[in-house]
Amino acid sequence: MSSSRFSRIVRGGLLSALALGIATTTAPTGAFAAGDGGPLVDFPSFNGASKMLDRNGSADILISGRQHQRVLRLTTGGYRQAGSAWAKSKIDLSQSFESTFKVYLHHADPGADGIAFLVQTEGPRALGGWGGGIGYRGIKKSVAVEFDTFQNSPDPNGNHLAVVVGGNPDVHSVSGTPSIPLYGRPFEARVVYDAAAKNLSVYVKPFRSGSPEQLVVQETVDLATAAGGSSAWVGFTGGTGTALSKQDIYSWSVQGAPA
Repeated sequence: MSSSRFSRIVRGGLLSALALGIATTTAPTGAFAAGDGGPLVDFPSFNGASKMLDRNGSADILISGRQHQRVLRLTTGGYRQAGSAWAKSKIDLSQSFESTFKVYLHHADPGADGIAFLVQTEGPRALGGWGGGIGYRGIKKSVAVEFDTFQNSPDPNGNHLAVVVGGNPDVHSVSGTPSIPLYGRPFEARVVYDAAAKNLSVYVKPFRSGSPEQLVVQETVDLATAAGGSSAWVGFTGGTGTALSKQDIYSWSVQGAPA
């Protein structure tokens, strides 16, 4: 869990400008085609999303930025918070899928502890530990992709991605350090699962026009076996400790097969 002192540094102009950039940037083309229907999850913003997401702990949908856009905020800048949000539409983990989401982690300096994208079979009320638990510690029937912004003792550094099986963020199946900061500037992430190859790949890119994606981590894992079933909830968790942050998801889509 994080243990740094909280500093109330609020960069109002920068926050507004970055939020505006998130709201106006379009998603990349070439989405992974999994399934014959439309997106399983499709939130260009979170307007009207309240009835389609199960939210727990500190997670909520609220208005942020000059454009008054609704975002999914996993932690609100308080001490020792944990939040989770799950799509009500379950996903079939025996099939390939792709998920893309826009993220902005901000507010205090240093910021902690980070967020995670999860598939899990424990249910729509699943919520794990705060701080270094990143909201998913203890969700045992899960596979997490964490975006970690604070270096706890098991971590390689304070700006890394990792794949975690079994709800224990102290044990990484694989980890990698992106070339961009995960904290203080918005970024886009893309998680791709190839069910035939049992391959999970995670990409990130900044919000600069023409910026290429970077493959940060890649792991061989059977998601259905690791999560304890093929019918799973998909969503996000986040956590703070004594160092804080506001952890926002601005848009989210999942192309995959319904369970």
